Amino acid sequence: MFRRQRRFALTADRLTEVVRTRDTLRDALARAERPVGLVPTMGWLHDGHRALMRQARAADATTVVSIFVNPRQFNVPADFTKYPRNETRDIGICEAEGVDLVFAPDPTEIYPPGFDTVVSVGALSRPLEGAARPGHFDGVATVVAILFDLVGAEHAYFGQKDAQQVMVIRQMARDLAIATEVIACPTVREADGLALSSRNVHLSPEERAAAPVLHRALEAARERWTAGERRGDALRAAMRDELEREPLAEPEYVSVADGTTLAELDRVDGPALLSLAVRFGTTRLIDNEPLGDPPATV
Repeated sequence: MFRRQRRFALTADRLTEVVRTRDTLRDALARAERPVGLVPTMGWLHDGHRALMRQARAADATTVVSIFVNPRQFNVPADFTKYPRNETRDIGICEAEGVDLVFAPDPTEIYPPGFDTVVSVGALSRPLEGAARPGHFDGVATVVAILFDLVGAEHAYFGQKDAQQVMVIRQMARDLAIATEVIACPTVREADGLALSSRNVHLSPEERAAAPVLHRALEAARERWTAGERRGDALRAAMRDELEREPLAEPEYVSVADGTTLAELDRVDGPALLSLAVRFGTTRLIDNEPLGDPPATV
């Protein structure tokens, strides 16, 4: 506790250092206090990212935030093009949160000329988001493996909203003997239940008003589970029934999956993950809710 209070006092008047190359990142980290906490982001930071930064600040002597819109995890080029970007705003948020170091590289610093390697995580990356977005998790695992190697952080912080992503990255780190501990932090929500996401900015006012149906659908299934329902089909039906009440919601999938393997469940007899993907016009949102104690992705 003393160290944490002392670090806030020391960094209150110090600007966040911004580096853009592998070499300057290594130089900055050579001077950094350990342990290091990494918050990987694609920018357009929101309160969910702030929560991750605060977790890192509370646990680690040095906090690093990466800002990189990773082209390799977009299977639709138009989604990459329209992804919101405002680096000046994002660096200001990092400064306000006391982040020590921001790594904001050009694509050639992550993928140098001649780059020809893909990290593919197998079974966990195939269902759900993997099925809906072919190649997505290969792009995620590849860029995160690079960031883990470049930063060498003791801890890395991710949001539980992307539960499958957390599971894929943990598997990747285990399999490749990467020492960075992957820590999942609770989903941060608006007052009406909508999970914070950089994609929310694309919602029209009408779509934004409709979007909290994702959380209501998850809560409907959770309430059935809490009341004793264990049939996977019944829990999926509870989510679908709630989504059908919202005309603007176009479901892509609803899932009740094993909390370790993500295999769809006929019956929930252990930790499980409720999840869904829903489109509102051109904007695609995901959300999830763990079931069981302890949830497999936290």
